[in-house]
Amino acid sequence: MIPEYAKNSKEDIPFGQYMEQYRQMDPKAASERTGIPYESGCFRLRMLQREYLLSWPELEVRPVDDGNDMYRVLEHEVPAKILAMRFLLRGVQARSTGKFLTYREVPSGEVYFRQFSGRCLARLAYGFGSKPEKLAQAFEKIGAKKLDHGDVSYELEIINDHFVRFILWTGDEEFPPSAQMLFSDNFPLSFDPEDLAVVGDISINTLKKM
Repeated sequence: MIPEYAKNSKEDIPFGQYMEQYRQMDPKAASERTGIPYESGCFRLRMLQREYLLSWPELEVRPVDDGNDMYRVLEHEVPAKILAMRFLLRGVQARSTGKFLTYREVPSGEVYFRQFSGRCLARLAYGFGSKPEKLAQAFEKIGAKKLDHGDVSYELEIINDHFVRFILWTGDEEFPPSAQMLFSDNFPLSFDPEDLAVVGDISINTLKKM
């Protein structure tokens, strides 16, 4: 059963509870289930185009490369750490078929679409609708894949083999700016609608830091 939607609901459940579950899990079993490599006491996981080592059982996060500190969302943001733990605790390894889903198309997404739209799509549209070049620059710095949809569009790997396509239309005198986020069709196998909103949050927060 999906808990009641709220912006901070994943953080309202104490971080310590997730840590306790993380400490108690079998890391080798989690690695086999998710496909995330586990060696020498660390998971090797990618998030927002960056690779990290996550120690077990204490979840110390260390970036693999020496890239700009600004991009290291998994080092600095609690929601990103929770998203990683939730994937390791309940996720499964599954390749996308190549199809992408709107939020409404994921299970129970229709129920929470209004909240997701305000929390993620509106922030993306109105945050960058008047400065699409800044959005494009941010995606280029991260290393996202450029697409040819809308006025600005890119594909970003959120977590290992799970991709989101961000599309921005700048609007004109008649229509306001708008945005869309499309999720690779393996997302619903490991994440629920609230997790997808967190995906939007950490992605947009990172882009705005640019």
